[in-house]
Amino acid sequence: MQKRTLGKGGLEVSAIGLGCMGMSFGYGPAKDTKEMISLIHAAVEQGVTFFDTAEVYGPFTNEELVGEALEPFKGQVVIATKFGFNIQDGKMAGLNSRPENIRKVAEASMKRLRVDVIDLFYQHRVDPNVPIEDVAGTVKDMIQEGKVKHFGLSEAGAQTIRRAHAIQPVTALQSEYSLWTRQHEAEIIPTIEELGIGLVAYSPLGKGFLSGKIDETTKFAEGDIRNTLPRYTEEARIANKALLDLINQFAEQKNASPAQIALAWVLAQKPWIVPIPGTTKLHRLTENMGAVAIQLTADELREIENASAQIDVVGTRYTEQMEKSTGL
Repeated sequence: MQKRTLGKGGLEVSAIGLGCMGMSFGYGPAKDTKEMISLIHAAVEQGVTFFDTAEVYGPFTNEELVGEALEPFKGQVVIATKFGFNIQDGKMAGLNSRPENIRKVAEASMKRLRVDVIDLFYQHRVDPNVPIEDVAGTVKDMIQEGKVKHFGLSEAGAQTIRRAHAIQPVTALQSEYSLWTRQHEAEIIPTIEELGIGLVAYSPLGKGFLSGKIDETTKFAEGDIRNTLPRYTEEARIANKALLDLINQFAEQKNASPAQIALAWVLAQKPWIVPIPGTTKLHRLTENMGAVAIQLTADELREIENASAQIDVVGTRYTEQMEKSTGL
């Protein structure tokens, strides 16, 4: 597995990481713990050294799963987790990035993850009620105390990133990025490039759509977030086949799967972008990791760029309410 470096602090991770959220949360009922531990072990065997979780996934159960699965590999892998929400009665209950909550979350996350230090600690969503300087300052203190190694932000705007980075260097921004979610290219990606911050791309397969395995007839389990997403209405899925057709064209040319082309495209954008596709299936894990071997030439990337510019993606990625509050 190839490696990539996030930020200026030398955080080296596998070129493709593993998003673990869907094993416990967000895509219907939680999956079998033993099966998911086996899957995480298979990822390590395939060279994955970067695993993503958060306290709100479950809540708590995903961190427990990841902690149990990766305990035998201490020092060999990087685990990212997140703070920034209140959790009441087992559910997210609004934002909370107050310093005392950041510290409380860190201590609890370390116990669940079975670690003595958090490798990468993200603010899950920007909290408008807490100055970002206070957030960055708190994490800076925790880095100096040896409780955290690297500071990250998730779905933050360019000015917030700059303000945070001025207090404590930001190692990585985690935000959604894929062939059908590209709004960050306008301002945010140039900002983090200037500052030397890595991008961790979540949902690089568009929550599964870009794998080509979902069409307008696909039914999702109860509790699957895709039942509520504007981009996943039947009409949107039909309209968005145009993007899939483009991806399929290159998949055939490269003797690859659509998912591999979609991931190879993300990898080709910048050498400091690390996609973290999630999966609960071993064959999908192996397929996704195969994307590192696919090289898209400059001409092919230009062709994808020109063709995709003619395609309007139908449906927003989240509802307006989810955009403000979601931890997904």
